[in-house]
Amino acid sequence: MSRSEEFFKLAQRTFVGGVNSPVRAFKAVGGTPIFFERARGAHLFDVDGQRYVDYVGSWGPMILGHAHPAVVKAAERALERGSSFGAPCPAELDLAWLVRDAVPSVELIRFTSSGTEACLSALRLARGFTGRKLIVKFAGCYHGHGDSLLVAAGSGALTLGQPTSQGVPEELARLTLVLPYNDPAALQKAFKKYGPKIAAVIVEPVVGNMGVVTPSAEFLEALDRLPRKNGALLIADEVMTGFRVALGGAQRALGLRPDLTTFGKIIGGGLPVGALGGARKIMEKLAPLGPVYQAGTLSGNPVAMAAGAATLTVLKREPPYKVLQDRTDSLTYGLRAIARRNRRDITVNAFGSMFTMFFTKGPVTDLASAEKADTRAYGKFFHGLRKRGVYFPPSQFEAAFVSAAHSPADIEKTLAAADAAFHEV
Repeated sequence: MSRSEEFFKLAQRTFVGGVNSPVRAFKAVGGTPIFFERARGAHLFDVDGQRYVDYVGSWGPMILGHAHPAVVKAAERALERGSSFGAPCPAELDLAWLVRDAVPSVELIRFTSSGTEACLSALRLARGFTGRKLIVKFAGCYHGHGDSLLVAAGSGALTLGQPTSQGVPEELARLTLVLPYNDPAALQKAFKKYGPKIAAVIVEPVVGNMGVVTPSAEFLEALDRLPRKNGALLIADEVMTGFRVALGGAQRALGLRPDLTTFGKIIGGGLPVGALGGARKIMEKLAPLGPVYQAGTLSGNPVAMAAGAATLTVLKREPPYKVLQDRTDSLTYGLRAIARRNRRDITVNAFGSMFTMFFTKGPVTDLASAEKADTRAYGKFFHGLRKRGVYFPPSQFEAAFVSAAHSPADIEKTLAAADAAFHEV
C-alpha cells in the first residue's frame, strides 16, 4: 500500500469523502487521490517520493511556478510582521494599484478571501445597483458554490433555473436564467423576454470550468452590447483568467468591457484571495458608502496581499506571456500530433497558457459539446500520465495550466508520457 493510500484511509475517517474539495476525490477518473508534500517550479512531489510535471498549478494561480523565490520572500517578510490585523494595511494598496493599473475597467476594488466570495458579492452588488432580481449565467460556467449559481437550465427554452444541489431553494434558483454559452441568439431572446427584470449577466470570458472553451466574436459582441442596452450589468468572472491569459486578463485580450470583474487565483500568489472591482458609480453602492452590505474578517490579509503583489510585480516587470504561449503551443501541437499517430479522436482547446484535451472528435464550443467527450478514456489517459510522472487535472472538464517554470524538457517528457498513455486508452 502506498503512503497516499494510507493517508486517504485516514482522511476518509476525518473529512467528508476524505477530501476538502470534491474534485480532489478522483471520482471523475477513479483511483486514490495523490497526497503531495511539497512543490517547486513546475513540479510536485508526493508523499511516496515521486516527482510529477504539474499542469494543475493549484488550479491556476501558480503562473510563475511553485515556490517562486520573490513570492516566498514577500510572504515570509509579511508573516514576520503579523499574519492578520483585522484592520487596514499598506499591502492592500500595493496589490490594489497593481490590479487597477492593469485592468482599466476597475476604478474601485474590494478584496475578499476567495473567488466564490467575490462572485457572490458581485451579484448582490448588481442587484442592489439595478434594483432588479434576475441573473443570467451560462451552462458550464462555474462562479463558485453560491446558491444563486448552483443552477441548471430549466426544462424548456428560456425557463428560469432549477437547483443542481440539494439545499438550494427552488425559489432562489428561479431567479437565475441559464443559457448556452456561445449562443448570442439565446441571450437576445432572454433580454427580449425578461429584460426589465435582469440585474446582471455573469460570464467566464474564456471558460475554464467545463474545460477550456473560447468565445466566438458574435457572442462577445452580444455580451458587450445587450446588457448595457437593457440596463443590466456585465460581470466578467476572471477568477481563473485574470492575469493568467494576459496582464489585463481576458477582457483586455478580447476587448470586452465589463461593468464589474471578479478576481482570484493569481492575484493571491497561491494564497487565498479574491476581489471584485469595477466602475466607481457601481462600487460606491457597497458599504460603508452605500446600502449593499459586504464584509470579511480576513479580507486584505497582509500575507496574501504581499504574495499577490509580488506575483503581479514579476508579471509586470518580466512578462512571461510569450514564453507561456510558446510552451503551450508546443504541448498542444504535440498532443494533437500524437493523437493522430495513435488514431485517437481528440479536440484540444487552448487560450494563452490554459488548455484542455477533450476525448471527442468535434469542436467543443459549449457544455453540450463538451459533455460528448469520453470521460472513461480521459480517466485512463490521466492514470497513464500519472504513472509516468505527469499530473493532469483529475477531471475531463477542468482546465490545465502551463507555468513560466515549465521547461522544454518538461514538455518533451509530457509528450513522451502522452504517447505511451494513448496506448493504454
